[in-house]
Amino acid sequence: MKQEKKDEVFQQRLKERHDELRWLYMELYGNDSMFAELFENMRNYYLERKDELKSLDRDREADPGWYRRNDMLGMMLYIDNFAGNMKGVRERLDYLEKCNVNYIHLMPFLETPEGRSDGGYAVSDFRKVQEKLGSMEDLENLTAACHGRGINVCMDFVMNHTSEDHEWARRARQGEGEYMSRYFFFENAYLPSLYEKTVPQVFPTTAPGNFTWLPDAGHFVMTSFYPYQWDLNYKNPRVFNEMMYNFLYLANRGIDIIRIDAVPYIWKELNTQCRNLPQVHTIVRMMRILTEIVCPGVLLLGEVVMEPEKVVPYFGTVEKPECHMLYNVTTMATTWHTVATRDVKLLKKQLDIVNSLPRDYVFLNYLRCHDDIGWGLDFASLAADGMEERAHKKYLNDYFQGYAGAGNSRGELYNADPVTGDARFCGTTASMCGIEKAAAEQDPQAMERAIRLDVMLHAYMFMQSGIPVLYSGDEIGQLNDYGYREDPLKAADSRYIHRGAMNWELAERSADKDTPEGKISGWLGRLEQIRKREKAFVSGADTWTVDAWDPSVLCIGRYFEGEKILGLFNFSESDRTAWINETDGEYVDLISGEERMAGAVDIPAYGFFYLKKKS
Repeated sequence: MKQEKKDEVFQQRLKERHDELRWLYMELYGNDSMFAELFENMRNYYLERKDELKSLDRDREADPGWYRRNDMLGMMLYIDNFAGNMKGVRERLDYLEKCNVNYIHLMPFLETPEGRSDGGYAVSDFRKVQEKLGSMEDLENLTAACHGRGINVCMDFVMNHTSEDHEWARRARQGEGEYMSRYFFFENAYLPSLYEKTVPQVFPTTAPGNFTWLPDAGHFVMTSFYPYQWDLNYKNPRVFNEMMYNFLYLANRGIDIIRIDAVPYIWKELNTQCRNLPQVHTIVRMMRILTEIVCPGVLLLGEVVMEPEKVVPYFGTVEKPECHMLYNVTTMATTWHTVATRDVKLLKKQLDIVNSLPRDYVFLNYLRCHDDIGWGLDFASLAADGMEERAHKKYLNDYFQGYAGAGNSRGELYNADPVTGDARFCGTTASMCGIEKAAAEQDPQAMERAIRLDVMLHAYMFMQSGIPVLYSGDEIGQLNDYGYREDPLKAADSRYIHRGAMNWELAERSADKDTPEGKISGWLGRLEQIRKREKAFVSGADTWTVDAWDPSVLCIGRYFEGEKILGLFNFSESDRTAWINETDGEYVDLISGEERMAGAVDIPAYGFFYLKKKS
């Protein structure tokens, strides 16, 4: 194909979007030559993009809602923990297909310094895979193999900061002005002290403050997260351009979903919190336009850790969209609050807020991830019910450590601050549901109860609006891994308790339905098949909550194209009755196949129902 023919599609997409992209760029940077360079490199990355990926782009342009279908199910995993390396993940694709997974989030795999990586989020080379995990060629082979099976691949793009071992940082440390200008360098403490007056601390216990003194360089550098992660200065157009080239390079390796890490932090201004500033949205909007021109089959997933009504701006608008998808972080934390309190009031309110948002907004829903569970709850609402923030956070952390409220959970605190009383919690879903405790005590009744809670929570997650995502190992009820304490590179970070290596012996035992892992795996398989079969589970369905007139019972309704499903979930360890009184006809239980009325529904302890209205 001649170069002119190859260029035709690019030029057409550019024609539709050029003016807005140039206006935004010039508004932010006012630099014609840098914009011209960006444009030329966009064209080069388009021309370098493989024909197979361009074909996928065209298919997805023709079906822009492809990721909103009811068959989408994600799984996040660390490559080394899951299968050793990228070649190992390729060899385990049969397992992922068996789990009905068609979207895998490969946790950070780019080059990062051993022992100073923050779990891979301190990148020293954006174009090199960690040697132990493979190579860029291995990544391309993996994404191609995944595409052959209809599996989408997600990766993290850490754009707020680099490792102090990145080439830019090394040259900045040596005093090269060009590279110092790519970060925030200050020769004395005056300006850092002014920033500290308004900028919150991310890790006040383990990494206090927002700046690090570099004795060898004689300067302070901004480090919002850890001292070895240097914040990039996006006021410098060179930083934006170069990071976009990295972005497009990675997209051309076959990545389908790019998770933008720590989105709200990427623009800094003195006398602000350096969070959620307007320029952040300009940058994300430009990233969306770049994607639509060069690689429109790629989705942007924003990591924005705030309440759903506050993350909405990161979706952009219908006319000027930004992220395709965002995480539903607050609902995740509120779910575990509900487990500990047996009261669905706050969760129902949270879901009502999410359900009131435009149906085009797609959230990723999960019970837990690679990170801790931070108690960013709606404490204003809880205060109205007499719950004081500090005391309630303490109760939650005590409950999930098994110290209070008849808690059967097991896990550990992360970043506990004795001054504020704040702390976050770490643990696998199975351990938090009581499976670890029941196994240790060899209590079969407690084990059944814990499994029911685990399954109910997954059934509830599948009922939420958006895309459900599992953490690797949760599909077989994997427990906390306390071995991290023996590793000097991990011992100080309790998040590794729930990042243990995949237990393939357990996975093999999941075929035995009499084992805990077999019961969990079997139930999740049934729920996933129901979700794929019933069109009311599409992301754009009407979704609402129904009053169940019992504080421990949550009822969620879903409706799409004439089909209606009600999900009922008992968050209590005792039997309950849901008084929903839906008088619009007969329903069928999608689990048992039994017909029934949706009136007074008796729900066993930690039980649930999927009730579909008969046509």
